[in-house]
Amino acid sequence: MRLKFDSLASHDITYVGIIQTARASGLTEFPMPYLLTNCHNSLCAVGGTINEDDHKFALSAAHKFGGIYVPANLGNIHSLNRELMAGAGKMILGSDSHTRYGALGCMAVGEGGGELAKQLLGRTYDFARPETIAVYLTGAPKPGVGPHDVALSIVGAVYKNAYVKNKVMEFVGPGIHGLSAEYRNAIDVMTTETTCWSSIWMTDDKIRAYYANVGRPGDYHEVRPADVAYYDGCVYIDLSTIECTIAMPMHPSNTYTIRELKENAADILHDTEVAMNAQIKGASFDLMSKLLPDGSIITDQGEIAGCAGGTFDGIMAAADILRGRSTGNGAFSLSIYPGSMPAYAALVRNGAVADLVTAGVIMRECFCGPCFGAGDCPANGEFSIRHTTRNFPNREGSKPDEGQMAAAALMDSRSIAATAANGGKLTAATELDVEYTEPVYEFDGGIYEKRVYNGWGNPEPEHELKFGPNIKDWPAMPSMSDDMLVKICSYIDDPVTTTDELIPSGETSSYRSNPERLSEFALFKRDPEYVGRSKVMRAYDRERIASGKVADEVLAVYDALRKFGLEIDPAGTNIGSTIFANMPGDGSAREQAASCQRVMGASANFAKQYATKRYRSNCINWGMVPFLVNYPELLELGDYIFVPDIRNAVLENREEIRAYCVKPDGRVLPFITTTGPLTRDERQIIADGCLINYYKYH
Repeated sequence: MRLKFDSLASHDITYVGIIQTARASGLTEFPMPYLLTNCHNSLCAVGGTINEDDHKFALSAAHKFGGIYVPANLGNIHSLNRELMAGAGKMILGSDSHTRYGALGCMAVGEGGGELAKQLLGRTYDFARPETIAVYLTGAPKPGVGPHDVALSIVGAVYKNAYVKNKVMEFVGPGIHGLSAEYRNAIDVMTTETTCWSSIWMTDDKIRAYYANVGRPGDYHEVRPADVAYYDGCVYIDLSTIECTIAMPMHPSNTYTIRELKENAADILHDTEVAMNAQIKGASFDLMSKLLPDGSIITDQGEIAGCAGGTFDGIMAAADILRGRSTGNGAFSLSIYPGSMPAYAALVRNGAVADLVTAGVIMRECFCGPCFGAGDCPANGEFSIRHTTRNFPNREGSKPDEGQMAAAALMDSRSIAATAANGGKLTAATELDVEYTEPVYEFDGGIYEKRVYNGWGNPEPEHELKFGPNIKDWPAMPSMSDDMLVKICSYIDDPVTTTDELIPSGETSSYRSNPERLSEFALFKRDPEYVGRSKVMRAYDRERIASGKVADEVLAVYDALRKFGLEIDPAGTNIGSTIFANMPGDGSAREQAASCQRVMGASANFAKQYATKRYRSNCINWGMVPFLVNYPELLELGDYIFVPDIRNAVLENREEIRAYCVKPDGRVLPFITTTGPLTRDERQIIADGCLINYYKYH
């Protein structure tokens, strides 16, 4: 499939790099509506002026190229897209991995910035037709069971067996009709954690009413399968059987019902603690200390936030639970971040905010920080429960490399509120007797009209872009040489490596408009030595290009290869770094997980498989070969890998590529690798060295 989307969306961690890539490739105006939101670096708490400088850059770009600019803290990217941009039968491409609006009949995809740059330049998104999995819903949730309980149950069932990986999840069945639009939205946004490619739902009168409420009745259309429909698989869910659920650290798929956890607390806490401490370097976490003598489990902090938890319905349910109750004056605290200012205003008008704050809740701004590690970081050793999308290592903001360690579990807003009402002792919402009021969300579109700049269709070519001192151009990337020599500068044997480990989130986000500076943080929490090792290889190649001199270490590798019988052309061989990981790229869509390696001199990744299509695409768009290996035990940290005739092998998309591993003692071990299928454009992008070069040369 060669796709063009109806609109694009980015936030203030990604839009500068995307626009800079497109500018370097010939961008003159945005060819489709492009929503530029400010919900990640919006607090401007780290790095001086650089975050607000990015916001002003985006506003100037909206004027110059005809974009839509949303000021900081007016809403998070996905709440904004639901209320402003989604339409049944439309498709949206976003540079955030949780770009999912399927519950509204709008198919949405989260990708790295390179794919958005292609759309801005009038090119297509190329993807083999995905398989489709029916998610068949029946029954109705029990009172107190929320959308996160349903979503986490799905993630727990399908993530580890890759049942829906890179496929479309199509939600069908009679159980859909009993769910509110916001309940569906909060389930849908979590489909990202299954590693599916996208999602789509049947629409009905409740979705019709949603579009009418947000002032866009014309964007409603009926979306449903044919009377007889064929699928590549099915996930069957009886909603009446879903219980209040928790995803323990450090992945949304590490799920248990809260009942199961409480009944087997010692065993589950112990096993989770062991797994956590095996995964984290530099600190340890004492999860067993959260088990009290009476058998209850104590938590230290609650967060209800963003596109998953900050919905009107989710916050309203928390208010119903906490009305007349107290979060207590102990260590436990609860903060709530609404998804959008119209939702916040509606909650103020109906009195829910008053109910919450009088119970002890802290109301925050519209901000995505609790989801990626930049908001309300708990204290060292604390255990946070969060209605957010992810609980990867350090997503709660701790820094184990500095001896700090905290942890987060995912729960629905209802059970978080119930836990708050119980002084922080883990409590399922179904354990409380609560009357849920379920008021109608009275959307006020004037809040957006007064602040959002909409320049779509009216570019101002003479408008000057406003650059801050931290906004830098992408550095030059070399084209692929005939042969390749790379050194393994990080070897990660974890089952899965997240994008957070490849380029940590949190305060590093402030430097994402400066490729060189941000690249200094590559892998620094997972492998602090990676940057230093990779810099050495980058220096070797720069010296080779500048003077023709080849470093002694590299000459020794060439000597070993010649003794093995291979011909070597040092002038025609780029020298670079690489990493090995069993399955890299789970999680965020942000391209910096790949681009930072590239800026540091990387030429490739080696993996048994790639966790997501979007991370593999990020590698390709930054000119890194996505090698696949069947026998990773052959490779070790510090090995060199020589791949002769790599340029032709990529351009021809050979099914097998011969490579040679050179050990520190001079042994040469040949092996077979592959890139998997590559489209014609992907082959040329890798050969040209990156997407920017590709557009420059073609």
